[in-house]
Amino acid sequence: MSTQTNPAFEPPGGRRVIPVRTSYAPSHTCSPALRMRVLRQTPLFAELSDDELRSIDARMTNFHADPNDIIHRQGDRAQHFYVLAAGRMKAYRTSSEGQQAVVDLLGSGDAFGGVDSFGRAEHAETVEALTTACVLRIDADGFHRILREFPPVALRLIDDLADQLLESREAVTQRSTTVTQRVAATLLRLAAKFGERDDDRAGILIQLPLTRADLAGMTGSTAESVSRAMSRMRSAGLVESGRRWTRIVDVAGLQRLAD
Repeated sequence: MSTQTNPAFEPPGGRRVIPVRTSYAPSHTCSPALRMRVLRQTPLFAELSDDELRSIDARMTNFHADPNDIIHRQGDRAQHFYVLAAGRMKAYRTSSEGQQAVVDLLGSGDAFGGVDSFGRAEHAETVEALTTACVLRIDADGFHRILREFPPVALRLIDDLADQLLESREAVTQRSTTVTQRVAATLLRLAAKFGERDDDRAGILIQLPLTRADLAGMTGSTAESVSRAMSRMRSAGLVESGRRWTRIVDVAGLQRLAD
C-alpha cells in the first residue's frame, strides 16, 4: 500500500509531492480480523455481541473493487445490502439530462444498498468506488433473517431511515445559504468523517479524489461556483487543495464562514 502523509511542498527539483494515500485495500479479500473490526464499527450492528457479529459475518461474502468500479447503478433492482470494509466510495444520482449529483460519500463501516421489501424496489443512486476497496455483501433473504433474529438491528435501521429524512430536510434548508457557506459546511462534514490530523502541520487533511463537479452536486451549485468559492477560501488562508486532497488549515475560520 502506497502512502504519503507529508504536506505538499516544492522540493529543489520543482516536483510537487502530494499528501495522498493511493490505496486503501491492497488485496482482493478482507481478512477475518478486518471484517470483524468493520462490523463492530458499523452503527447498524453497534448493539450486538462478538458472537452475534461472527454469526452475521459468516453470512456475508466480500469482494474487491477498483477505482471507478460500479457497485450498483441507479435504477437497478435492490437485491443486496452492503457494508464498505475498506476504501472510499461515492453515491450519486443522475438527472434525466445526464447531470450527476453526489448525495453521499462512504468510508469504512458505512452501510448502503437495500432490499426491495423496504419500499425500495430500485436503487435510488449509483455507488462508485473512488479508491481500491473491499465490500461485504448479503442478499435480501439473508438480510431479512438478520432483521428477524436480531431486533436491535431492525430498530437501528428504523432510526437510520428517520435520520435520512431529517438530513433531507436540512439539505433543503441549506439551499438558502450562499455557495461559499455550503462549500465550507460540506468541507467541515467531510473533515469530521474522513479527516486526518497531520503531525507535521496544523489543520485537517481530507484525502478524497473529488472533482469540483462532485462538490457542486453535494452543495447544489455549479462546478464554476465551487471553483470560485475554493479560490476565495485559499486566498483567505482557510484551505489548501490539490487533485486528490484538501487540507483545512483554519478550522475555526472555516466554521465561521459556514455559519
